Amino acid sequence: EKNIDAKIEKVEDIMEIMKYNVLTTPVLVVNEEIKVKGRVPSKEEVIQLLTQ
Repeated sequence: EKNIDAKIEKVEDIMEIMKYNVLTTPVLVVNEEIKVKGRVPSKEEVIQLLTQ
């Protein structure tokens, strides 16, 4: 959708999660930067974050 080339990955490895120093899930990371944590973003919000 929207011709966005993105990789979606569900990470369950606690060591990988701890790299971002977060205790609350879910977390949305875009280009190694936390964009959303502790809630599920809307589809529109995800599209906006990926096209910034």
